[in-house]
Order: sequence, then structure tokens, then C-alpha cells
Amino acid sequence: MADQRTVTVPVDDVRLDGELAVPDGASGLVVFAHGSGSSRLSPRNNFVAEVLRARGLGTLLFDLLTEAEDRTRETRFDIDLLTGRLLGATAWLRGREGTAGMRLGYFGSSTGAAAAVRAAAERGDDIDTVVSRGGRVDLASERLSAVTAPTLFVVGGADTEVLERNREALAALTCRKELAVVEGAGHLFEGEGELEEVADLAAEWFATHLS
Repeated sequence: MADQRTVTVPVDDVRLDGELAVPDGASGLVVFAHGSGSSRLSPRNNFVAEVLRARGLGTLLFDLLTEAEDRTRETRFDIDLLTGRLLGATAWLRGREGTAGMRLGYFGSSTGAAAAVRAAAERGDDIDTVVSRGGRVDLASERLSAVTAPTLFVVGGADTEVLERNREALAALTCRKELAVVEGAGHLFEGEGELEEVADLAAEWFATHLS
């Protein structure tokens, strides 16, 4: 059984909608940072979250932007803003009964991965691990060397430009790190079995580092 509820995450002067689910006995919780043009309702992130919960991990999916902010391309790619929202959600979890003492990980997709990397660098040892799916981690290049949490990059083999950027970013990391390539997959992992492979890789990584 999981304690699953709709929540409102207050960050600065905005309130962001979210879905928090914590299975009984969960020791770790994964905070999702979605990519540009997406939201807490992302079908890909929700699929991964379901797999993580089946492994006994809690999940928080929340909107990084308000509806008005999400209409503007400039805001969607404002990595400083996205990072601030992720940090705000992390602080909210730390101040909330039931999640305050849990081990935390970040799962970032596309631009959300840059926010996850930056937030992990900011929080230091408070964040236990990071996973990026098709992440634009190059947008956090100046903070990569400050990340201490074990970090996994998952990239599609056919997503050649992002794959090259992830290889460069991986070289800049000084923490425990790994790059997993899903052969033949594009940026959205739409092929048969591709998203399942992403979810399995993420679940194994999180289960290892959040147990």
C-alpha cells in the first residue's frame, strides 16, 4: 500500500501542483523534474514513477512552472528558475512530517535534468543520487564538478547530439558516475521496450543508492 495524495508545493510566491506517493516502509523518495513543455502529468515520468513505487520507493511529481509561465519558451528554458523550484520542493519535503528524514534522489528529464544536477550540487550530501533521462545536462556544465551524489545518465543511442553532450558532461563529474545507452532509442524513448529499459535502469540505480 502507498500513501498517495495530491499536494500543493509552496515555493517563493507560487503554489505548484504535485502528486506525492510513499509506499509503506519506503526509506527513499525520488523527486521528478520534468522537461520543457511537460508537467507532473508526463506519461513517461509517470510510467517510471510507477516502476519505482513497485520497488518500494516514494515519488513526487510536481509542476516546475505555473500555467502562465509554461506558455513562454523563455521561462521553460530558465534553468535558474527550474532549479529554484526543485530546491523549493526539496525544502518542502524536508520540512514535512513523514518525508523529512527520507533519503532523496532526483530524476530529471531533458531540461529538468539540468535543474536536477544544479540542485544536487547545491544541496550536497542531502541528495543521495541523481538519474537523468535524455538530459540536457550540458546546461548545468558549470556545476557538474560540484555534484557529490552518484549520478546515472540514460540516453538513447539514436539521440546523437544529446548523447555526445552527456559524454562530455560525464567526464566533468567527479562523483560516482555511469552512462547507460539504450541502443536505437531516440530522445523520447518511444520504441518498443525502450521506456521499460529506462525505468528498469533507474529503479535499479535508485534502489541501490536510496536503500
